[in-house]
Amino acid sequence: MTCTPPATAATLDAVFFALSDRTRRDLLERLRGAEETAGALARGFAVTRPAVSRHLRILREAELVVERRRGRERVYTLSPARLEAATTWLDAYRVFWTARLRDLRDLVESLPDDDDPPAPARTPAPTSRPKRRTR
Repeated sequence: MTCTPPATAATLDAVFFALSDRTRRDLLERLRGAEETAGALARGFAVTRPAVSRHLRILREAELVVERRRGRERVYTLSPARLEAATTWLDAYRVFWTARLRDLRDLVESLPDDDDPPAPARTPAPTSRPKRRTR
């Protein structure tokens, strides 16, 4: 794993915003295997080509993908460095939750075992009312 500088708030905001949309995550997934042209990426999505272009622009601005020209085509490649910066930021919270869950496990394990079923609840005896006299 390479050493990356700490991510700025603006970097994290851009990355998490880009990842917040399902279509953009699907585009990143498609680019995980190999680079693709904008036209090839647009195929297979139930949105218009201009919509895919807007998603690619957001991914490009977040520096999650790199665009280069090849003749008249735009070719996109995954750029994982920003994902690594976000992962590094999340790692601090992963350590926090691991410790908290360990504490919870220790607490639950320290509780006495309750193998016996609970006793049935007692119902209170009905209260008697004085009878009314009828004339």
